[in-house]
Amino acid sequence: MTRGPGWRGAVGQTLELDPKGATVMRALLVYESMFGNTQQVAEAVGAGLAEQLDVTVYEVGQAPTTVGGGIDLLVVGGPTHAFGLSRPATRKSAADQVAEEPERVLVSTGPGIREWLETVAVEGAPAAAAFDTRVRVRFLPGSAARAAQRRLRRLGCRLLVPAESFWAAGAPGPLRPGELERARQWGARLAAVLTPRRPVP
Repeated sequence: MTRGPGWRGAVGQTLELDPKGATVMRALLVYESMFGNTQQVAEAVGAGLAEQLDVTVYEVGQAPTTVGGGIDLLVVGGPTHAFGLSRPATRKSAADQVAEEPERVLVSTGPGIREWLETVAVEGAPAAAAFDTRVRVRFLPGSAARAAQRRLRRLGCRLLVPAESFWAAGAPGPLRPGELERARQWGARLAAVLTPRRPVP
């Protein structure tokens, strides 16, 4: 996987660039993940963003309660549960499934993106985007990313691009082949749209 300059990968760590005297825009990425699929996508998106931006990636349980005015781009992502953002009941179901499979580790153990977006304070009007992970099932509607976008709009954010979905082979995963590279490319495109002086890859 290609990673942007200065990528350090740890949750809550800033993925720093060498700005070489130029003004570098800042992005904050907050994700929720049960089985680790959305975490992998978030890290890939962060790597793409880090090709042009300073990026900080947080698991939602560690995310700040205020998005300061210095943030130019807010990106949120989570798994699609029951046609939308996760709820306490759907997260409990995922936790119960993990408990039955000792080789698995539950990534997000507390409130999810839904609750974070209900309580976070957003200063200014940053650009925003949302993604989700989903299982491709014919005629099955619903998207956590689209639900997150509606909440981002209510917080005063300016939606930069349409919601994006990344596909898993099943609820526990794994991700379908090529999805991590597609996530990295999506992150790079987000950064390019935010900084249009640079060509979109």
